Amino acid sequence: MSDVTRPHRTAAVIPAAGRGVRLGPGAPKALRALGGTPMLIHAVRAMARSRAVSLVVVVAPPAEAAEVRLLLGEHALPDRTELLVVPGGETRQESVRAGLDALPADVTSVLIHDAARPLVPVDTVDSVIEAVRDGAPAVVPALPLADTVKEVEPGKPGEPEPVLGTPERARLRAVQTPQGFDLATLLRAHAEIAVDGEGATDDAGMVERLGVTVVVIPGHEEAFKVTRPLDLVLAEAVLARRRATDGY
Repeated sequence: MSDVTRPHRTAAVIPAAGRGVRLGPGAPKALRALGGTPMLIHAVRAMARSRAVSLVVVVAPPAEAAEVRLLLGEHALPDRTELLVVPGGETRQESVRAGLDALPADVTSVLIHDAARPLVPVDTVDSVIEAVRDGAPAVVPALPLADTVKEVEPGKPGEPEPVLGTPERARLRAVQTPQGFDLATLLRAHAEIAVDGEGATDDAGMVERLGVTVVVIPGHEEAFKVTRPLDLVLAEAVLARRRATDGY
């Protein structure tokens, strides 16, 4: 079958192998409860709500992979969506690659979604997929910044830091997920771009380093990342409002 007539199949990869130290001690961040349900389940459901997503690959902490499989089996998820759990690596980049390696050969595009963004609306997911299917090799949802941003010379925590410059806020965006990619492009980025230390925390940034254009589409304020305890309070409030108004 030629590429021209090859049907689109979109999968989502959710790297959920991180520990989430900023939320404090306890379970891995993705397994923390939100409205009585682990954040990971909310994130999987957010991807599965899109009818364009036929497969969700969860990349779990190696020691918790079996637990995550059981967890997914205990919660109601759309029957049309195939689920797969694979063990992750030491870094987010390694975990994303493990998820990509698990994709079947007929997948043409892929979403990479943070498990810690459990409340992204389905309209945002669909918009990312549509932009990739319309020909963009890499798509990220993002929002304009509300705050002025300063570039500084990093110092020790708590100490004053000299300001090096003030970027023009109108040109800046705060990036969210899911990020969407033509699968071949993202695989090439992971194969060709070597990232030291903790590895890449932004797959679109790896694609940029290939010289490939990444496009931004409007994100959503409810696609925020649950990183600190205050974020969890906000997420609980959003979820409570959805349940009251939408039967979520």
